[in-house]
Formats: sequence, C-alpha cells, structure tokens
Amino acid sequence: MTLLLALPVGLLIGLSLGPLGAGGSILTVPALVYLLGQAPHEATTTSLLVVGGAALAGVGAHWRAGRVRLGPGLVFGVLGAAGSVVGSKVSALVDPDVLLLGFAGLLVAAGAAMPARTRRCPAEPVGGGGVATRQRVTVARAVRVVAAASVVGLLTGFFGVGGGFVVVPALVLALGYDTAAAVGTSLVVIAINSAVALATRVSGQGLVPDWRLLGVFLAAAVAGVLAGSRVSARVAPGRLTKAFVVMLGAVALYTAVRSAIQLGF
Repeated sequence: MTLLLALPVGLLIGLSLGPLGAGGSILTVPALVYLLGQAPHEATTTSLLVVGGAALAGVGAHWRAGRVRLGPGLVFGVLGAAGSVVGSKVSALVDPDVLLLGFAGLLVAAGAAMPARTRRCPAEPVGGGGVATRQRVTVARAVRVVAAASVVGLLTGFFGVGGGFVVVPALVLALGYDTAAAVGTSLVVIAINSAVALATRVSGQGLVPDWRLLGVFLAAAVAGVLAGSRVSARVAPGRLTKAFVVMLGAVALYTAVRSAIQLGF
C-alpha cells in the first residue's frame, strides 16, 4: 500500500519542483513522514535522494529550453557545499519532533518568500526563452550570492530540502536572471547540495534509505518534474505560486500541530 501511495505523492512533488524550482522539494519531508510513514531523520535522508534526482532530471529539460546557466549554477552549488556538510551533521543531533517543528517554520518562511520572489522578478523576454539580462557583478552582489549559497547549503543538509526559494531570488536580484533562467539554474544548485548532504549522511551517520520506496517515489518525481517543466512555459508564475503557497500553509499548520502534540505543548 505504501509503495502504491508513493506514486501519486512523488508525482505531485515533481510537478511542483519542475515549474517552481523549489516548490516540490520542501514538501518531500512531510510527505514521507505523514503519508509514507518514515521517521523524520530517515525522511530527510530519503528526501535528499528524491529531490536531488528530480532536480537533475529537471536540469535536462530546462537545459533544452535554454533556461539553465550551468557555470553560475555550479559555482553557487560548490559555495554551498560546506553548509550542506555542517547542516547534515547538526541535523543528526536534533530531536525528531523538534526537527519537524522547525520544518513547519521553514514552510511558513518559504510560503512568505515565494510571492515576494514573483513580484521582484523582471519581465520575461518575448518568446519565453529564459535569456537573462546580466548585471555587473559587484562586491556587494558577490557577498549576497555567497551568503545565499551558504544558507541554501545549511537548509539542504539540515532539513533535506533544495532551498530553491532562496536560490531563485538570489539569482534574480544579484545576477539579473529572469524567472525562467533562475528556476532552471536553481535545479543545478539543488542537485549539487543534495549530493553533498547525502554523502555526508551516508558516510558519517550510516543512514540508509528504503531503496524500494525510494525507487518508486523517485521515478514518479522525475516524471512529474519533466511534466512540470512544460507547465512552467504555459501557466503564469503568479497563479502557480498562489496555489502552492496555500498548500504550504496547510502542510505547515498540520506539521506544527502534530509536532507540538508530540513534544507535549
């Protein structure tokens, strides 16, 4: 039954990750915990594989559409690698219910950041090719990029999420990317940070995911992200964002209540 449920859940995660860059990744952990019955630390490890694999598949789709800036994406990902290692090590020391309560706060923060991201993004170029209008990289912009990369790495390692809701606005505001290019490039960053955090958990903590569940979930997520990348070219980003923010709010409330009850609040 759990394996059958993994198909629609994984598909939903992928559909969100494709057009939004960050969306699906932040829902993976609560989906694994509350729908598929995994323990919080196990879920954050499994999430890294699912999110990283789905992001990697999404890079290919966005690349073919001209929406990926590979060089900056690789640099951003490498800058966040140290944060991924630190976040992974710290996460292992945290009580599972405290981890989920913190995750509820992260969901709220992501929900608040996404509409602001949409408002700040410059208009797409005619034709939707995702060609960025590059800005001159100053010291101040470079500092913002390094800071954002470090935060993304920490979030990925600690919570098992991609952190694209931080990456996308950083690429838009610091490097002048339009929405499409920022989303496509953010998937490169997500894939790198997920790989680093996963390697840290497997080598240092011995956390091994349920491979059968992971295979089904990841296959569905990859299918979803490939379909979602096509949706991003046809649906207004504002409409996608509003629907997703509502979903984040509902999941955050449920996660917070469940965690608080377990902690005896």
